[in-house]
Amino acid sequence: MYAVIETGGKQYRVEVGTELEVELLDVEPGQSITLERVLLVADGAEATVGTPVVDGAAVEAEVLGATRGEKVIAFKYRPKARRRVKKGHRQELTVLRINDIRFGGRSAADSAPKKPSKAESRKALEEAAAKQAADDAALAAKLNVATEAAAPEPKAEPKVKAEPKAKAEAPKADVTASPGSTKGFEIFEDKAGEWRWRLRASNGELVAVSEQGFSSKSGVVRSLDVVRRNAAAAEGHTEADATETTTDAAPKRSRTKKDA
Repeated sequence: MYAVIETGGKQYRVEVGTELEVELLDVEPGQSITLERVLLVADGAEATVGTPVVDGAAVEAEVLGATRGEKVIAFKYRPKARRRVKKGHRQELTVLRINDIRFGGRSAADSAPKKPSKAESRKALEEAAAKQAADDAALAAKLNVATEAAAPEPKAEPKVKAEPKAKAEAPKADVTASPGSTKGFEIFEDKAGEWRWRLRASNGELVAVSEQGFSSKSGVVRSLDVVRRNAAAAEGHTEADATETTTDAAPKRSRTKKDA
């Protein structure tokens, strides 16, 4: 059941439990009032329209308090007269809650379903939360048991024997001197992978080592050949270049007119 009421020059459609703001009434908060200007009452498919009000219809309401509406700006302007007027207004309102609609011996409060109180609603929520927590705990316990049963046993890690440290490899040497001799130039590969030469005396003592490293033996041979030639030049005789062939070749003859 619902009704259409009039108060403060405005019309409102109300039902049991409806809260609305109406024009300011001379009432106190908590007071119960009866609104007798009922313009329409409808119950299901039946509707009664007043002329202008419905006889025997009344709406009971409870005053919840007072409030103020939104600010409204009123601006007046007159051109060429230098007149500007700006005013603001907030309407005073009364908050009502509809408790019952009575018409023809019938009451809307009796037929309307009763809403649970705040205490009952709070208790129902607490019970639902406790039940949900218990269900979650039971499900978590089942999942833990299933996970422990399915988890494989940890395998024992095989013991790894400690390998002995590899001994430092002796530098590779390519002795250019005659076999069994400890005198002369030697070509060797250092730890960095570069090729160098070194010079030993007749007693086997190390005399000199090349400062420059080479990526291949050929570079060491060329460098060593330069050192030998320099040493021979200092002693007063020359040595053939290592890159030249040692085979005897026929002497070259000068060209003649016949060859041309």
